Formats: sequence, structure tokens, C-alpha cells
Amino acid sequence: MGITGTHLILYTSEPDEVRAILRDVFGWAHVDAGGGWLIFALPPAELGVHPAEVPHHQVSLTCDDLTATMAELTDRGVVFRDGPLEMSFGVGVTMVLPGELEILLYEPSHPTPG
Repeated sequence: MGITGTHLILYTSEPDEVRAILRDVFGWAHVDAGGGWLIFALPPAELGVHPAEVPHHQVSLTCDDLTATMAELTDRGVVFRDGPLEMSFGVGVTMVLPGELEILLYEPSHPTPG
């Protein structure tokens, strides 16, 4: 099959600040596509399909130990909102990146393919 990967896009009013977090705080490898447009390598990914009345998509990040990951990211300046919370699929918390960009970070309780 010709599909070779997934390209996710985060939209924010503060792209340089979010890029800095992905590069400096998360430590994700990246390339500069020109003019400071960084494209990041992502950790392994999985895709779930859920029922919904209105079509949409969501970006979530997973971790092995939510408490330890939150502590490390908090020490590096990442802000969290409302959590951690028990969810049907694990324990999660909302990260708030610059520009009020909300991303769910969770420790899954469901089986993972990787």
C-alpha cells in the first residue's frame, strides 16, 4: 500500500512557542523545512475510530507513567488543566500549550498494538 505515515498539524496562535516545547521540552527529533518550519518525528502511533454524531478528530499523547511524566513536564514549564482524571480508557490530563492549545496526555489502560 502507498500510505507511508501520518502527518499531524497543530494550529495555534503561538507556533514558535509550541515548536520550542516539542523540540526542547519533549526532545523530539525534527527537521527544518525552511524558514523555521520544524517537522517533528513522532513516537509510535496508534489510531482508534469512535462513533460520533459530528465528524471530528483529536490528538492525544500517551505515556507509561502519568504521574512521573506530569512531574517532569511541570518542572520544564508545561501547564496542566483539570486532572489527572480517571477515564474509561486510562488516566488522563489536559496539557495546555501556548496559544491555549489543549492536548490530552494519558496513561492507557486499554491494550496497545505496539
